[in-house]
Amino acid sequence: MKFFIDTADIDDIKELAATGLLDGVTTNPSLIKKSGRKFFEVIEEICGVIEGPVSAETVATDHKTMLEEGRRLAGIAKNIAVKVPLTVDGLKTCKTLSDDGVMVNVTLCFSATQALLSAKAGAAFVSPFVGRLDDISEDGMALIEDIRLIFDNYDFATEILVASVRSPMHVLEAARIGADVATIPADVLRKLFDHPLTDKGLATFIQDWEDTGESIL
Repeated sequence: MKFFIDTADIDDIKELAATGLLDGVTTNPSLIKKSGRKFFEVIEEICGVIEGPVSAETVATDHKTMLEEGRRLAGIAKNIAVKVPLTVDGLKTCKTLSDDGVMVNVTLCFSATQALLSAKAGAAFVSPFVGRLDDISEDGMALIEDIRLIFDNYDFATEILVASVRSPMHVLEAARIGADVATIPADVLRKLFDHPLTDKGLATFIQDWEDTGESIL
């Protein structure tokens, strides 16, 4: 499964990209606002750090303007994935951009039929929001299972990009189901490295090595 980081914080992106485990970045207007920086400045810098897909979101709601925005965003860098909402106008824009060879990430997906429409519109990615479904007492991971089954039935190339990830358990369940990508907040991604038994074992090994009085270097 690919790991994207869901942030516009360039320091977090650089730090986690240095692990070699980061495959892409997703942003949205809320994350850009949180960064306190100019939109194009942030997106251009991220594209310079990450070789994989970088999702940049349109803000228009009508097809004509959304398409114009999408084309401008796609011109920032070759690894831009234009992000559009899962609406009629969004899917029309997705179809046009996809036909032109532009990567499109269809966002705000909350049903399997919406995901099916996204795949038929040629989306490179569809982003089901599992955490937001959990928040209203629906099963976000059941949605991922349904989408995986449908996409496999018809060999759709659209990748399932699990979004609104709240915990390491969301990442684990997404991987078990066979999602293609999880886009993960930086704090959740860091938690994937942690386990108390790893810390305990490492401390023991270090102490035992120090007791030998030897040196590798």
